[in-house]
Amino acid sequence: MKKLTHVDSSGRARMVDVSQKPVTQREAVAKGLVRMQPATLQLLRRGQTAKGDVLAVAQVAGILAAKQTSQLIPLCHPLSIDDARIEFRLAESESAVEITATILSTGKTGVEMEALVAVAVSALTIYDMLKAADRGMRLESIRLVRKRGGKSGTIKLE
Repeated sequence: MKKLTHVDSSGRARMVDVSQKPVTQREAVAKGLVRMQPATLQLLRRGQTAKGDVLAVAQVAGILAAKQTSQLIPLCHPLSIDDARIEFRLAESESAVEITATILSTGKTGVEMEALVAVAVSALTIYDMLKAADRGMRLESIRLVRKRGGKSGTIKLE
């Protein structure tokens, strides 16, 4: 079994020391879904929501969330983000919005948490802006799909 990096020898939480790690290009891609009623997806597609442009707001929220990850997740390092992209695909057959976050950085530690937080906050923003029309929406399948950089190189999970 692999040793947990955020736990010291006494079992206490700790921030990982990255001071000796080399600086490399880092990338992480995460995805998630917001499932909704078909009528809600049509409201979104037609731009007929009461609160305005849902996807534009969710995109900005996801970017902001990526930049604030270390303020939300206690043991994450604050790091410089070189690029943050949040993309949406309206999936009619699934009655869902698929969210993809791609985060790029040059640093000593990965950006997986930043990508995951970006997807989660984008999804929560979509929920918030559409909840008056559909309280039954579900946030699903938030996951890391790819990471690149550092000692472990490229890992493709999907």
